[in-house]
Amino acid sequence: MRADIMKKLAKPMLFAAAIIWGTSFFIMKNTLDVMPVFSLLAVRFTAGAALLGVVCWNKWKQVTADYLWRGAVIGAFLFLAYTIQTFGLERTTPSKNAFLTAVYCVMVPFLYWAVMHRRPDRWNILAALLCVTGVGLVSLNGDLSVNVGDVLTLVAAGFYAAHIVAVEKTSQGKDIYLLTVFQFAFAALYAWVGTALWEQFPVQAIQDPAVFLPLGYLCVMATTVALLFQNVGQIWSDPASASIILSLESVFGVFFSVLCYGDKVTLPMGLGFVFIFVAVVCSETKFSFLRTKAK
Repeated sequence: MRADIMKKLAKPMLFAAAIIWGTSFFIMKNTLDVMPVFSLLAVRFTAGAALLGVVCWNKWKQVTADYLWRGAVIGAFLFLAYTIQTFGLERTTPSKNAFLTAVYCVMVPFLYWAVMHRRPDRWNILAALLCVTGVGLVSLNGDLSVNVGDVLTLVAAGFYAAHIVAVEKTSQGKDIYLLTVFQFAFAALYAWVGTALWEQFPVQAIQDPAVFLPLGYLCVMATTVALLFQNVGQIWSDPASASIILSLESVFGVFFSVLCYGDKVTLPMGLGFVFIFVAVVCSETKFSFLRTKAK
């Protein structure tokens, strides 16, 4: 597809990915009631690899040996991020899980500093301070204790940030569609190993229509379509725009969780959400739109 067309489609694809992931938080929360974490991820990533592999059937002649290690690396980051986030979701609410996951947008500049030796500026520091404040308001309970699910979600956010940096590093000169297939395949392999070691696959559960339909949505939309949209959108969009659009995942996550799952949003939690969102905007735009209007 032509580069100019892809650039026009990049932001709508990122926006669509954010909406899809926003809906997936409460759907996955319900699915986890009957499916253990590794089994759920194994099914999701296996389906994603198979579906996208069929779609990319005419690209397989381009595959070279280095797709394997690239797919293994970014697949590992994706697997760890999804696994830890899913364990966190079991122990916290979908709305908190959604917003705390968005912290990865603030982490990305600091990971780029470590990997690419590009030092964050004062706006990144301000964003980090705003983010820490927001995380405290969202995660701390009345007795100043931190929910285990909140901590796991923050760790997952770090792996999501690492995943973004890894995709940027490994995708240069490679077909992003094929690379995504290998990413899914290795993430599925890691999940099946986890299933074999620590779980019993719920064969009866996935035959239940109440589980099968939500699981189908997670496999097709929240895994195959959304992650492909993210990878392609990242390549054809500038990093600031991509990150801020993807961060809307958390906004949609809270909206759909409150609307459909019945989560209660307290005043401190609401203020925390605002701080985190402002931190994301600060990190990715440096408030340039405000400075432009002031001139």
